[in-house]
Amino acid sequence: MQNFVLHNPTTILFGTDTVKNIGAETAAFGKKILLVYGKNSIKKNGIYDRVKDALEKQSLEIIEHGGVQSNPLLSHVRKGIAKAREANTEVIVAVGGGSVIDSAKAISAGALVDHDVWQFFKGKKSIKKTLPLTCVLTLAAAGSEMNGGMVITHDEKKHKFGVGNRLLNPKVSILDPTLTYSVPPDYTAYGAVDAIAHILEFYFTTTDPSTPVQDRFMEGLVINIMESCEKVLADPEDYQGRADLMWCATLALNGWTAAGLGMVGFPMHMIEHSLSALYNVAHGAGLSIVVPGWMRYQAERNPKKFAQFADRVFGISGENPKNAALQGIERLKEWFVSVKSPVSLSEASIPAQEISSISENALSLAKMWRLKEYKKENIMEILKLCC
Repeated sequence: MQNFVLHNPTTILFGTDTVKNIGAETAAFGKKILLVYGKNSIKKNGIYDRVKDALEKQSLEIIEHGGVQSNPLLSHVRKGIAKAREANTEVIVAVGGGSVIDSAKAISAGALVDHDVWQFFKGKKSIKKTLPLTCVLTLAAAGSEMNGGMVITHDEKKHKFGVGNRLLNPKVSILDPTLTYSVPPDYTAYGAVDAIAHILEFYFTTTDPSTPVQDRFMEGLVINIMESCEKVLADPEDYQGRADLMWCATLALNGWTAAGLGMVGFPMHMIEHSLSALYNVAHGAGLSIVVPGWMRYQAERNPKKFAQFADRVFGISGENPKNAALQGIERLKEWFVSVKSPVSLSEASIPAQEISSISENALSLAKMWRLKEYKKENIMEILKLCC
């Protein structure tokens, strides 16, 4: 285990009927708020009315910024920044999943600087201050509700970049599992895939040979995510299933899984970001395509950790680590299929002949994230295993 510092300043209010607290929690940071949300779903399912009622009870001045889409766009973030500046916003409130929360984070940082917010994503400027952010989570997936990361897509350049900073952590996040009852089956599954992928990035990219505590923790999370996802796909209003899935997705990317692992990378996300930037594939769907291909590519070269995963998660063992590793990868792929998440480029209508241009696009992020071992040639190799 490596040296580490673990600090997470986000307060979590978890459980049924916790939405009513968003007003008082937000009022502690200011009176003028920018309310950021997606399209029509929270208005149809009643979450919008509940949040707005809680905010109005605290006499908060509300400016609305709806319309965030899956794979959130820079152009929409820029409009939010303009609104926040014009209204002298004091607090940002995000109601939604990772796309909404990431947009709100970008607005919270961009509203306080003179330069364009994309400079943060290019690594040209550093974040030194942000507006306070509070959240009401409506989708178990990204973990953005309890971390300092954000991902935005540049509309014109078709680059989907992510950046992290401790100042981006929400001050308070409301996690009420009942708010996810109306999430459709496909996005429930995509959220579960996203959470699993977050865990596997850490699990497989650490170079520390002895991480038994973190390994067991991460393996347990993966098992729980799969089990809870199956429960809620069978019964969308299974509270315990929704609660387990929501909390596992938060734990997957709030710093606890990576503690003690040393240097880690996000190569699967790096490749997937090009799929969603270029083809607007749902992020989780893109990951279920990329993850098995990347795992197979790496297992061919160093099967030991992949064999351990196969044994502990799927009960696959054998004298040949490579065979066990490949069987485990196949079982994970089969699970993706069972929850109806795509596992090939063709299922997402992405032509195999475009692998070269996808790989070229991915190189920009590989350089930003200092994934020096990823060149165009091996990214292409990985994508060929995703056909």
